Amino acid sequence: MKNFTEREKAFEAEFKRQELMFRVTARRNRLFGLRAAAQLDVPAEEAEVYAKTVVAADFEAPGDADIVKKVLTDFEEKGVAVTEAQLRAELAVAAAEAHRQLAGC
Repeated sequence: MKNFTEREKAFEAEFKRQELMFRVTARRNRLFGLRAAAQLDVPAEEAEVYAKTVVAADFEAPGDADIVKKVLTDFEEKGVAVTEAQLRAELAVAAAEAHRQLAGC
């Protein structure tokens, strides 16, 4: 019975870890979207809507390429010069901020 209890605790801990990683990724994408909206001069009342489109873009394919591509395309359409490397660096900053914000949860 002790083995079963230990296994149950291990599964619960893994579930909590995965849930936190999902929340951090979603928060990261939102923060990334808000920063991109500011650089695109999206009005403040529409920035949250834009950030949600960035979050939704992450569900298109595994990895970060889909959100980077979405934001890069949006920058190109607005004539804002930015490289993929710059966006990935900004994504890393957003990830650190998201982790900091949610670490206490």
